[in-house]
Amino acid sequence: MAWTKYQLFLAGLMLITGSINTLSAKWADKLSASGCDGKDPYTFDHPFLQAVGMFLGEFSCLAAFYFLLCIDRRRPEPTMAPAQSFNPLLFLPPALCDMTGTSLMYVALNMTSASSFQMLRGAVIIFTGLLSVAFLRRKLVLSQWLGILVTILGLVVVGLADLLNNNDETHKLSEVITGDLLIILAQVIVAIQMVLEEKFVYKHDVHPLRAVGTEGFFGFIILSLLLVPMYYIPGGSFSGNPRRVLEDALEAFCQIGHTPLIVVALLGNISSIAFFNFAGISVTKEISATTRMVLDSLRTVVIWAVSLAVGWEVFHALQILGFIILLVGAALYNGLHQPLLAHLPWGRAPADAPGTDVDREGLLAADGSSINGDS
Repeated sequence: MAWTKYQLFLAGLMLITGSINTLSAKWADKLSASGCDGKDPYTFDHPFLQAVGMFLGEFSCLAAFYFLLCIDRRRPEPTMAPAQSFNPLLFLPPALCDMTGTSLMYVALNMTSASSFQMLRGAVIIFTGLLSVAFLRRKLVLSQWLGILVTILGLVVVGLADLLNNNDETHKLSEVITGDLLIILAQVIVAIQMVLEEKFVYKHDVHPLRAVGTEGFFGFIILSLLLVPMYYIPGGSFSGNPRRVLEDALEAFCQIGHTPLIVVALLGNISSIAFFNFAGISVTKEISATTRMVLDSLRTVVIWAVSLAVGWEVFHALQILGFIILLVGAALYNGLHQPLLAHLPWGRAPADAPGTDVDREGLLAADGSSINGDS
């Protein structure tokens, strides 16, 4: 069935804003500015402040939800289901996981390339699958176990590509390895977040925009408060500011004052996460969860192509192999192979076979994403 103009718009919006989200964060990391002392400029290395901005973008989804709800209530026949009462504190544990995972990923983005950052996030499939078996008593079908194994292989290839790529003068090899490991560690936390959402939140049938906005509210408030102790806690090699503390927000604002272009990068990150979540939720609703997963994979290609075009990283053929393997792993886990097999006489599966209806699976199996589609 042909897509409507609205569906094409949603797909394009998700692809573009999802790509902008990672690229704008990396752009901010690349910009240099003088600090409060006005001396030699240095790179804008403030991952926790950037994470606060990301949660502000998520928080704005709450305003979008109430705006859409207000419009819907003015219609003769409202389409949005009446809001159910729920305890907002249900979102606190997932929000804490989101906050921790997002902060780790922003730290890691300072240490590795944008393309590797995006590809290694595919590791979430492994931990999501294992945790859903352990804590949600899910039974994974053979293709999902194969998808997990193929994903592990893809991660090894991408990691090997980073090790062999010695042309990146902006990152030391030790930093690249640390960054890659932090990304994978963050995916463990994201998987825990997804399990918590599935077990305690998803059953309340909360509108996704409202869920994203509520998690964004908790993340924004808590991480903003944590910036105060981070101003005094030594960060060692994980810190890129002159005082070598975990986060120096005052220094960040001084850099922004000296180089206003940083504001453009930060606003790009904040606004893109809001539109990306809206577009992702709408794509799942209007088209399918499978389409959402495919678009999420395509944005990796966009991020990689732009990073190569602007000279942020050097081409490495092994990354292509790693990306293809990760793509196959994600396809197997999410059941994208089933439509292909359905056209083969020996590949037809019964209608009630487990995992045959990929677009109607639960939160964890549908598209491998949490309520917050991007952290």
